[in-house]
Amino acid sequence: MSNLFEPRAQGDAWFRIGRLDVTSTMLVLFLAFAGLVVSLFSPTIGRALYFEPQLLLQAEVWRLFTWPLANYLSFWTLLTFLLLWYFGTSLENTLGRDRMLRLYVEIWAALTVSMGLVGLLLPGSTALMGIDQIEFVVLLLWIADNPHRRFFFNIPAWVVGAFFLGLQVLTMLASAAWGALVGLALGLLLVAMAAKRLGLLADISWIPGSRRSGRRGGRRRPRGPEDMAPRPMREHRRHHHLTDEERMDQLLERISAVGLDGLSKRERDELEKLRRRRRG
Repeated sequence: MSNLFEPRAQGDAWFRIGRLDVTSTMLVLFLAFAGLVVSLFSPTIGRALYFEPQLLLQAEVWRLFTWPLANYLSFWTLLTFLLLWYFGTSLENTLGRDRMLRLYVEIWAALTVSMGLVGLLLPGSTALMGIDQIEFVVLLLWIADNPHRRFFFNIPAWVVGAFFLGLQVLTMLASAAWGALVGLALGLLLVAMAAKRLGLLADISWIPGSRRSGRRGGRRRPRGPEDMAPRPMREHRRHHHLTDEERMDQLLERISAVGLDGLSKRERDELEKLRRRRRG
């Protein structure tokens, strides 16, 4: 992959431990690693962390929240941690720590709800265990947001994403895991909608996003002197003193409020320039 160690946006850490900046992605990895340590020294507790919807009927409600912690020591688990660090950090450079934390919560909620509902309707068909499902979704989001970035051997990101998603789907079809397949599809749709609201997937128009608009159901406010000023002058006065990070936050907040279609062409161009500049 090109730019393997991408620069992290300044000021994105929640706090520091020595020289280590603890970002939202690092917080998730710390929790996952803590679950791995618990499972390593107490397998009984580890087995109590995974989520199977039918167990909710036995009042084991804590499994809704603990399934990402159900990690077991293996080469693949360590590779999952590494991939989540890389792709999660890259997305966090775009979103910032607050929205990235919200994205992780949305991913957890989407997978839990989708697999939970399907599992209750089709008992024994779904289960969630470990951070690998979250890492897989983060990887797909990164690829969907950067479809033309290059992996090893100069392979476009979208080809890699199609391969891994196709492999997952074919595996489920081969084992007739219909519940898991429906749960995955529903979960990915919910995650995509959440990511669109947070400012990702801006180039994918068919994904539903926030389309709230202040013009619906009310009168337009009277135009004041500030509105009569030429747009470039107003934007210059408003934004000339902002850092890239602050301006990116403003644009993402505006997307959350009015949807991507609510941005002007100038704002869209500015957003794209900021994203390219932050990715180096």
